[in-house]
Amino acid sequence: MTTIADRLANAHLRIAQAAQISSRDSEEIKLLAVSKTKPISQILAAYHAGQRLFGENYVQEGELKIIELRPSCPDIEWHFIGPLQSNKTKIIAEHFDWMHTLSREKIAKRLNDQRPEALMPLKVCIQVNISAEQSKSGILPQELMSLARVINALPRIELRGLMAIPTATDDIAIQRREFAQMKVLFDQLRNVYPSVDTLSMGMSNDLEIAIDAGTTMVRIGTAIFGSRN
Repeated sequence: MTTIADRLANAHLRIAQAAQISSRDSEEIKLLAVSKTKPISQILAAYHAGQRLFGENYVQEGELKIIELRPSCPDIEWHFIGPLQSNKTKIIAEHFDWMHTLSREKIAKRLNDQRPEALMPLKVCIQVNISAEQSKSGILPQELMSLARVINALPRIELRGLMAIPTATDDIAIQRREFAQMKVLFDQLRNVYPSVDTLSMGMSNDLEIAIDAGTTMVRIGTAIFGSRN
């Protein structure tokens, strides 16, 4: 029976192998363990195996986990990677370290206003709807620089990069095209804002393609924790 520690080690191996094939340094690529719907016991198993970055999709579930784990695991870095309604921004601003799915000026301003002064600025990624699917959250590429300017002017949040969820497909050509488009946008943003260093894309099924395209953070849930509960 494989353990969470085994699956975590295998995920790191996949990252290292993909980086080597793509002539990249695997140290450039962070692994975000997507722990949504998973119990505290599984998060602790990953934590004791060395994992420190965890991603949560649901506001209240994430808040409860953070409150429970922060006293014993203060070095966990908590990333919010789900959709966010404006009436839930206070929880993200007060409890999380990162927010990956920012796509609205209103949400950016609320997060800024609600971030406690005692905490470091909330690190944010702009979510880009790179596949232009109506059912998906995120801004269109042509809207990126306008939103980036707004975020950059807010003192309690810090623009760190871009996030995308590409088309759900087995067509590698489509995956490569969308990941390549994200890398172009990322480089454009980084040329304007020195704080930008994070391209959050690639998951359990496509992390190798994302690494080849230049991702700096892969979001892995199923390959570490198993199927969603």
